[in-house]
Amino acid sequence: MAKMIHQMIRVLDEARSVAFYDTAFGLKVAERLDFPEFTLIYLSNPETGFELELTVNKGRTEPYAPGEGYGHLAVSVADLAAEHARLTEAGLAPRKMVDFAPGGEVFARFFFIADPDGYQIEVLQRGGRFL
Repeated sequence: MAKMIHQMIRVLDEARSVAFYDTAFGLKVAERLDFPEFTLIYLSNPETGFELELTVNKGRTEPYAPGEGYGHLAVSVADLAAEHARLTEAGLAPRKMVDFAPGGEVFARFFFIADPDGYQIEVLQRGGRFL
């Protein structure tokens, strides 16, 4: 069974967004991951395991339109390969599995699948920060 773990949105100003979500909802930075082209900030609070992932694309100067700012819903599964095979067999056309290893070490193993309206859902191998 899939477990919802985070929602991603793109933001223009990291400090402004982190301050807003802290003040409004008590969400604190659980982890901040800086990569050459973007930064990921995971926000959470003790009320739930569900997180908000803020993505800051470096070099972006224009604010995102709300529809353009949607990123993806994420779920974690115990067996990524089995889930990919099940979804393929069901005719739901998941994209290829990816090992995300920007520093040489695998940070995440995942694939994306689109819902009927084109909204993207990231399916991650359960483990590490993606429980």
